Amino acid sequence: MADPAGTVDIEIAVVPSKLDTEAAVTTKQTQDAPEGTSASDGSSYGLLRHGGTLPTAMCLTKAAIGAGVLSIAGHAAEVGFGYTLGCLVVGGILTVLGIRMITEASISTSSWSFEDICDDLFHPSMAIWTGFINVCNCLGAAAAYLIVCGQVFQVVADTSDSTRNLFITLIGIFVCGPLALAPHVSWMRYLAMGSVAGICLLCVTVVVSLAEHGMDPSVDVQTVWVGRGTANVLTYMNAINIVVFAYNNQFNVPQLTGELTPKPETRRMTIVSMISTAICFVLYGLVSLFDVMAFGLAENQKDSLVLDLFPDRHKPLVLVTLLAVMFSVLTCFQFHIYPIRQFLAYCIRKSRGRGKNQEASDTIYCGTSLTRIMDIICALAAVIVAVTIAVLVPQLRTILDFVGAFAGAWISFVIPPLFIIQIRRRVGGFSWRRPEIMLCLAFFLLGVFLFVFGTYSAVVG
Repeated sequence: MADPAGTVDIEIAVVPSKLDTEAAVTTKQTQDAPEGTSASDGSSYGLLRHGGTLPTAMCLTKAAIGAGVLSIAGHAAEVGFGYTLGCLVVGGILTVLGIRMITEASISTSSWSFEDICDDLFHPSMAIWTGFINVCNCLGAAAAYLIVCGQVFQVVADTSDSTRNLFITLIGIFVCGPLALAPHVSWMRYLAMGSVAGICLLCVTVVVSLAEHGMDPSVDVQTVWVGRGTANVLTYMNAINIVVFAYNNQFNVPQLTGELTPKPETRRMTIVSMISTAICFVLYGLVSLFDVMAFGLAENQKDSLVLDLFPDRHKPLVLVTLLAVMFSVLTCFQFHIYPIRQFLAYCIRKSRGRGKNQEASDTIYCGTSLTRIMDIICALAAVIVAVTIAVLVPQLRTILDFVGAFAGAWISFVIPPLFIIQIRRRVGGFSWRRPEIMLCLAFFLLGVFLFVFGTYSAVVG
C-alpha cells in the first residue's frame, strides 16, 4: 500500500469477492494473489489493479474533467485569467478538504453512498434530499457531456441541429447505455486514463493554434489577466460556479473509497484527492490561459472550446483532438451515472424494507439478484433522461452554471462538514469551539453561500 510519501503500492493486492450494486462495493472478503495475476472478476494486480491508488486517482480525475474544461475559458475571458486562477487555487484546496471529510464519514459508517451515510448520521429524509440533489448534479453533467458530443459531431460533419440530436440519441443508446451497466466505478479505470490523455491533447492543440495564428487581436497582457472590466457581480459568481463544477467529483468519493484495496483508508484517499486535484488544476489553468490568448474575449468566445476550434476542423491534429474530446466526455458520462443508480437503489431498497449491503441474500432470477436487475433498469432510465435533457437544452454553459451552483455546491461544500460535525458529536468531549469544528462551520457557511447566491446568479445572470 502507499507509503507515507505517497508512492503507489505494487505489492500483493486483494479484490472484493462481490460488489453490492447499491453502494458500488460491499465489505470485502480478501485473498492473496501474486503480482500480475488476475482475479476471477477480471481485475488485475499491480500498478493498475482494481482499488489501487493510481487507478483510483485517475477515476476521480476523470469524474471531474469533462465539459468544465471546455467552457471554463469562456468565463476566464469575461473575468480575467487572474481571477480564474485564484478561484482554481482556492477551489482545489477546498476540494481536497471536502473529499477527506467524505472519506472519513464513509469509513466510520461503513457506507459507500451519500444516501447511506446520511441515513446513518442523520435521517432518511436527509438521505433523500441529498440523493435528489446528487441526481440533479449528475443528470445535468451527464447531459452536458452529450451536448459536447453533439457539438463535436456538428463541427466535424457540419450538420444541422436535427442531425445532431439524432446523433446524441444514437450515442446514448449504443454507447452510454451499455457502459452504464458496469457493476463498479473502478471498472472504468483504463478508459479514465485514456480520456485524461485526450484532454491533455486538447491543451496541446490550443497551444499549437496559438502558435500558428498568434494572440487574438481582442486581447493583450492586461485584458488576459483582468478582463475588459465590464463584468458584474453575477458574472464573477458564475465564474465561481464553473470552478465548483470543474472540480466536482465528490459524488464518486464514497464508491471509490469503498473500492480501495486491501481496505479503505482516509490517508490513501487523501493522496488520491491530491493527485486528481493537481491534475485538474494544471489542465484547467493551462486551457483557460491559452484559450483566452488564442480565441480572445467576450463575443469571440463560443459556447465551448469545441466550437472555438471550428475554423480548423479539417486539420488532422484538430480532428483527432475533437474525437479524443468525444471519447473523454463519454467516459466521464459513465461516472455520473453511478450516483444516480445509488439513489434509485436506495429508494427501492427502502421501499422493500431491506438494509444496505444485503444483495447476497436477495432473490435470484436467472442467476442475477433482483437488486442487480433493478440496478440495470435504473441505469438505463438515467441514460434516457440525460439524452432527453441534452436534446432539449443544447446550451452547454446554461447547464454547467446551474449544476455547479445548485448541486455541486451542496455535495462539495455543504454536506461534507456536517458529516464530520455529526461524527464528532457522537464522541464524548464534543465542543463547538474546537478548531476542527469551527473550520467545519466555516466550510459549511461557504457552501450555503455558494448554494444560495450561486444558484441565484446562475438563474438570473
